[in-house]
Amino acid sequence: MSAPATFLDKLFDQGLLYDSGVDGLYGRSAVFEDVISRFEQLALNLGKDEISEAMVFPPGMPVPDFKTSGYMKNFPQLAGTVHSFCGNDHDHMGLIQCMAAGEDWTANQKITDIALTPAACYPLYPILARRGKLPEEGAYVALQSYCFRHEPSKEPTRMQMFRQREYVRVGTQEQTIAFRETWKQRGVEIMELLQLPHEVDVANDPFFGRAGRMMGVSQREQELKFEMLVPVNDGAGPTACMSFNYHMDNFGKAWGITLADGTPAHTACVGFGLERLALALFRHHGLDTAQWPEGVRKALWG
Repeated sequence: MSAPATFLDKLFDQGLLYDSGVDGLYGRSAVFEDVISRFEQLALNLGKDEISEAMVFPPGMPVPDFKTSGYMKNFPQLAGTVHSFCGNDHDHMGLIQCMAAGEDWTANQKITDIALTPAACYPLYPILARRGKLPEEGAYVALQSYCFRHEPSKEPTRMQMFRQREYVRVGTQEQTIAFRETWKQRGVEIMELLQLPHEVDVANDPFFGRAGRMMGVSQREQELKFEMLVPVNDGAGPTACMSFNYHMDNFGKAWGITLADGTPAHTACVGFGLERLALALFRHHGLDTAQWPEGVRKALWG
């Protein structure tokens, strides 16, 4: 007796996602992309009167900024860097021979000056730092970027390459905490509009190693990170589809972002996992968007 079709199988069968042969690396259909586009517009409308500017970043960022972020130190298991062939003509012939023989051909692949972006907000901080001291009102930026995390999985929500839509608040402690609390409430409102089961819970990032586990405990105790959880995957716990993060002045210090008085800026962000939210909608409302509840269609398509 064959195993029942998984949610991922159904997405492939319906042509909403396309299997590349690598877990977590999928093509997206026009229907899938349309749902993401509609959700992004919904999220943007909620904050359009508050943002100071909007930016879209490529999936790569400079290695020096990647190092400054601390991501490689804290999450080496998830990080990705871009490598390219750096050999000569003789090395090229060896590469071709190794590939033809099915042997390792990567000996002359060397790291470039680009790392794969792990979080949409990271490329923003060095830009703000180069501008000098922040104005009294700080900065309030809408971002979007493809991101990479090396965690191959059969769970459709755990893609290795995915998009984040973020709002980032940079300013005083009071400004950034107030921003996060506002968006926690807005996140609940969005889930109610989309008629998705949800809960908000304190969370921690997947820090690596023994010291990392202690950092995770500290992050939870200080309630620096909250997640919007929605059940999506087969037989698994709920998936984080949004996150609400307060970084204190860590990034301000790391990149040298300062307030008008010269002290390090505080930062906070709200992140929307665009593919995850689309998957949650397909999971709970069905694979045919024309059959989704009228209220959900109105929220997304107007």
